[in-house]
Amino acid sequence: MAKARTLRRALTVLVALVLAGVGIYIASSVLNRSDAPIVEGCTALLNGNKQSLATDQTANASLITAIAVRRGLPARAATIAIATSMQEAKLRNINYGDHAGPDSRGLFQQRPSQGWGTETQLMDPVYATNAFYDALVKVPGYESLPITEAAQKVQRSAVPEAYSQHVDLGRAFASALSGNSHAALDCTLRKPDAAGDPAAVRAALAQAYGVAPQSVAAGQKVSVKAEGALGWAVAQWAVANAKGLAVVRVDVDGQAWIRDGNKGWTDAQTQPGVVVITVAAEP
Repeated sequence: MAKARTLRRALTVLVALVLAGVGIYIASSVLNRSDAPIVEGCTALLNGNKQSLATDQTANASLITAIAVRRGLPARAATIAIATSMQEAKLRNINYGDHAGPDSRGLFQQRPSQGWGTETQLMDPVYATNAFYDALVKVPGYESLPITEAAQKVQRSAVPEAYSQHVDLGRAFASALSGNSHAALDCTLRKPDAAGDPAAVRAALAQAYGVAPQSVAAGQKVSVKAEGALGWAVAQWAVANAKGLAVVRVDVDGQAWIRDGNKGWTDAQTQPGVVVITVAAEP
């Protein structure tokens, strides 16, 4: 009987060890599968601190910053605008207001009743962003004012201190998207489910930056003549819009952002003074 009990215990331990091993193997396989669920999102790194946004929020931040670049405004203007939009509308182009401003609309929750424009105009992100900057540049010394104070002088919010919670986020994304921080913006994305359209990339570039920078499409690539800070601004704009435009690779200044496998930024051979944006071919 004692021998039988000992044998049963040994078998029980053996079975437990086998099951544990199988469980570890399955868990490891799931975690390492290439088709394991991917949580999409984007980050911006500044001074060792990483800030995060959803992909749609990042695309809006990229437009806000591109318009600042287009107007020749400093990165601080984009920081103020991003922090403001994050507080007012979560960096989303929303078509409703709240109890304090029922007619508020758009990226900055601007109000037709306060002279910002029509509802249709305020739902246009380009118009709304330019309207914000038009007001900001009229604030004396906005470049040196605390960001919350500058934002408040434009928005005249009932809760001005609320902008402060988004200052670090605004700085990180504005610095990357203005080209002051290199290889600082990264997006984790699933594979594109459709081919990209180089014409759509060029149209989006024109919307964001206006007549410049110059771009040429060839096959699945769009080449943009831009160097220095502008080159990095355009490159990280392309990463920020990679989900919507099916961008799979961006080459600039000895670096490449690679979507496949979410490799992020890596060393690469690139053309001097040119940003190359590659979109997905047919799946």
